[in-house]
Amino acid sequence: MEYLYAIAGSAAAGLLVLWFYCWRRYNLQKATKALRCFETACVGRAHVVESRWTGQCQLYARLGFAPHWFENARVTIQMLPRPIPVQWFLSVLRKQRETLTFEADLGYAPGLHLDLFHQRWFTHRHIHTTAVAQNWSVTRPSPVVLTTRASWTHELTPVVNTLMTSRGHNLLSVRFRQSSPHLAATIDLEALSDEEMAAGFLGVLRDLAASASATKH
Repeated sequence: MEYLYAIAGSAAAGLLVLWFYCWRRYNLQKATKALRCFETACVGRAHVVESRWTGQCQLYARLGFAPHWFENARVTIQMLPRPIPVQWFLSVLRKQRETLTFEADLGYAPGLHLDLFHQRWFTHRHIHTTAVAQNWSVTRPSPVVLTTRASWTHELTPVVNTLMTSRGHNLLSVRFRQSSPHLAATIDLEALSDEEMAAGFLGVLRDLAASASATKH
């Protein structure tokens, strides 16, 4: 009986080791592909200077941009903790996302301190309408901005307008600071599935930098 327990324990340990290395390889390949896709979108403007894993699930890279683009640019790709089954299960329950976060300085301190978060609400419930409600007209609402600011200043308008464009709607969060890094933007990794979408993300970053520049005037 003890012999069977030893075999079962060894088999379980072997499966865990196999699980760890297979999913670790998957995370490595997926994150590396996303980084290369973003670097390809930056061709002629930037290249990866250094990249390294800062943990089992996080890839960090420094980017060198051409003048008048970004300074001290870096990218952090956060993967799900697939190699560790318990942590992966918890991350799925918490609906965590795999993300790419871009951080950089703008060469000047923006004139605003701002945190923006993009939230979407969906319903999967089927709404049954009565015969009286057949004449209802259904309209699609425009985006709604909820703010903690007591007053809306003109500096916010170009930034918010950029996020409401078709290219900017995939951003999960945007942060402006007067200290380094001046700009930080996070996007769902699934939104960077090809070079065209990565190029769109780069364009949004440039638009955000330009909108922050508008706050200086």
